[in-house]
Amino acid sequence: MGKKEMIAMLLAGGQGSRLGVLTEDVAKPAVSFGGKYRIIDFPLSNCINSGVDTVGVLTQYQPLRLNSHIGIGMPWDLDRNNGGVMVLPPYESIENTDWYTGTANAIYQNLRYMESYDPDYVLILSGDHIYKMDYESMLDFHKDNKADVTIAVMPVPMEEASRFGIMIADSEHRINEFEEKPEKPRSNLASMGIYIFTWPVLKDALLALKNQSGLDFGKHIIPYCHDKGQRLFAYEFTGYWKDVGTLSSYWEANMELVDLIPEFNLYEEYWKVYTQSNNIEPQYLSPNAVVERSIIGEGTEVYGEVHHSVIGTGVTIGKGTVVRDSIIMKDTYLGDNVSVSHSIIAECCKIGNNVQIGVGEFAKSKLNEKIYNADLAVIGEGSVIPDNVRIGKNCAISGVTEPSDYKDGLLESGDYIMKEGEDA
Repeated sequence: MGKKEMIAMLLAGGQGSRLGVLTEDVAKPAVSFGGKYRIIDFPLSNCINSGVDTVGVLTQYQPLRLNSHIGIGMPWDLDRNNGGVMVLPPYESIENTDWYTGTANAIYQNLRYMESYDPDYVLILSGDHIYKMDYESMLDFHKDNKADVTIAVMPVPMEEASRFGIMIADSEHRINEFEEKPEKPRSNLASMGIYIFTWPVLKDALLALKNQSGLDFGKHIIPYCHDKGQRLFAYEFTGYWKDVGTLSSYWEANMELVDLIPEFNLYEEYWKVYTQSNNIEPQYLSPNAVVERSIIGEGTEVYGEVHHSVIGTGVTIGKGTVVRDSIIMKDTYLGDNVSVSHSIIAECCKIGNNVQIGVGEFAKSKLNEKIYNADLAVIGEGSVIPDNVRIGKNCAISGVTEPSDYKDGLLESGDYIMKEGEDA
């Protein structure tokens, strides 16, 4: 392999359990976002736009969708002979289990992959945030400070700081201390989970700590480097960054795309977001269709109305059907005279005629209050909803449902239906 100045290792293993039925059968980085994209397209596109052409993608949970989406990296211009994108699932080796046990353990298991490029620097990324960032300027900052480790940080409101790993840096940006989710934070610089390591420093830390169970960057690697007196610096990022780890933050980030002046612009010429595109045909809007402030994917047919929503590719929206403030993913079919409000409907669902989704008043979830705590009705991938039923707010549905699953034709707010063999 030819030598590379900086390679990227993208951690895409997350199950994303707080997304409930959306991540039952699909890893969080492979969840649809913004109509035609998947979450992982954003960090991958950042790599291309930053001139990083060698990316190892570390998958774990339900990797099939991710693997087929990334393929050989064509859409990201990463299908090259030297470098390119490589999917790195866990494999059984003699001294190790076949499962990544922590973020840094996943990197350790791929030491040989990294060594083959003999990089000067290694960039560590996570695959489940929506943002645009030039990693090249972070590398320049790393070099200028002769840093051993640079940690991207972003200022967060002080009242939210206890949810993050917090860095305490001096006027030269050098990190003196850090606290994991402190009760009384002394700084508001939150770690974004984006690191640049000088390669010998990363290698030394991984080898020294390789037997640590659940080896993690924030908990183990960074403290180890700090205790050895290495130079740790905080690179402050002020652009758009969204953690889409909960149903409400995922819904909000999608809805922000259709704001009149979107804070996050998918259409910038100089910073393109690349994805794999299978659909050739354009959208079709029937003469009676009404669409306002929405994203409509290619190959989607609209016979009804769509207001302030994000619609994926290959979706059908029947006659007399009205969709508001909702996300409808790829290849989902909505029958006639359906009303959908404040809902997330995953890929390949079939919604019958005269169905109402998102009706009534908010009620606490009977399934899991930690995950389902907004007024969103959430329907998992491949679900089927029969004709003439009504579904309340803060509901969760997964699987092929039948009229008998709905008492008097209604699933009350906060209730759920999980069919056999499917658990959220």
